[in-house]
Amino acid sequence: MTLHQQRPSRIARLATPDAGTDEPRALAVAGAQDGFSLPEVLVVTLIVGILAAVAIATLTGTATKATTIQAKELARNAETTAETIANEHAGSYAAVTLEELHAVEPTLPIAASTQQAYLSAVTHSESSYSITATATNGAELTIARAANGAVTRTCKSPSGKAYCSGVESSSW
Repeated sequence: MTLHQQRPSRIARLATPDAGTDEPRALAVAGAQDGFSLPEVLVVTLIVGILAAVAIATLTGTATKATTIQAKELARNAETTAETIANEHAGSYAAVTLEELHAVEPTLPIAASTQQAYLSAVTHSESSYSITATATNGAELTIARAANGAVTRTCKSPSGKAYCSGVESSSW
């Protein structure tokens, strides 16, 4: 006889009735544990709820940062375009306008939008300019070049909000 014929398989042993009962062993084993107790289910539910709350808070903060970063990138690209315009006009920033920025660099959006950041304001003179990009969350990021060549970058959040590095206004 082979080993397989001498000893029944595990499935066969579980399917045979236990001594003194008509129930197969598999049913007796399965019936021994009725499931999870109420405290176990409540603890698991509590843990899952806490993890979900942390994940939602993290994702919300990430979306806000991404919105502000998009506006920073737009303002920085507009700054580069303003310098290009000045180079084409003998170093004068007098031609730096929203329309001219968009004409030189068509990827710079100048129309107000709730879907993406856009350039919302430009002020200029012969030797200075200021460009403001508005994020979809309302934060305004401004790059200004003074007549002496100093560049400043500021961020201003809507009233009561803290989209600029966790405060209402800051530099970047």
